[in-house]
Amino acid sequence: MKKLLLIDGNAIFHRAFHALPLLTDANGNYTNAVYGFVRMLFEIMKKEKPDYLAIAFDHRDKTFRHHEFTEYKATRAAPPAELYPQLPLLMDLLKIFDIPIFQQSGYEADDIIGTLATQAARHPSLETLILTGDKDAFQLVNDRVRVIVPQKGISETTTYDPALVESKMGLRPEQIIDYKALRGDTSDNIPGVRGIGEKQAVEMLRKYGDLDNLYRHLDELLPAQRRKLEENRETAYLSRKMATIIRDMPISLDLEKCRLHTLPLEQSRAALTGLGFRTLLRVLGELEPLFLARQHHERQPSLFDGEA
Repeated sequence: MKKLLLIDGNAIFHRAFHALPLLTDANGNYTNAVYGFVRMLFEIMKKEKPDYLAIAFDHRDKTFRHHEFTEYKATRAAPPAELYPQLPLLMDLLKIFDIPIFQQSGYEADDIIGTLATQAARHPSLETLILTGDKDAFQLVNDRVRVIVPQKGISETTTYDPALVESKMGLRPEQIIDYKALRGDTSDNIPGVRGIGEKQAVEMLRKYGDLDNLYRHLDELLPAQRRKLEENRETAYLSRKMATIIRDMPISLDLEKCRLHTLPLEQSRAALTGLGFRTLLRVLGELEPLFLARQHHERQPSLFDGEA
């Protein structure tokens, strides 16, 4: 089975910045987020050997969520001044690597990934890996989609399949949205139902399955629980909408454009050298055999030849 690797660019960019001390290149430009991002990219490519790769980034415009709920993400602190000046450096590197980048006004990177993963499911010989630091992506996990989450620093990761999501969260992947509807999410300023804690939310969903069925059985709850849910019905459904990753954006997954033929090695080495990323030159060298083998393999007929 072939692999499509989708990367949440913003989540990994932020993760890399906070995981590493500040670094600068010879011109004094901050580079720790760029270094960490590319290091994670190379390491996951070495480990998973994907056949296809795309990276999604948030667009600077407000999303439909902001328009429907003005307080969405309103409590987030301003990013460190050293962070976002690094983004153009990263974008330039990704262009040199010839990796497709997806952005679309009105949507977040999560929505792009959800849409591409949904379209990838149309190919029976393709599995999807999602690299992200955002556990909201657990709602996308199924038998053909796994989520890879960095743990300590930038080198350790955990890969979540449906069984591991249920083991860690106490809920199936498809229940994560309704968990957010009840519990809320302080990082995104999603309110949830005031007074419903993590344990209660999990217990309710394990018993009733989803938010709709829970509201159909309010008469079975304790009076205090019933009152909280009745008073916050509108907020619960708004929270569910804010937490739901869109899977039908007006974008298309073009596997040929995402195919990893090779990295332009000479240009890549020059760019990494210019940024002072000598360690990454070694990792890049470790990737060369993978691409050489793929170039030879791609002379053979594709598994996807003839697929719609």
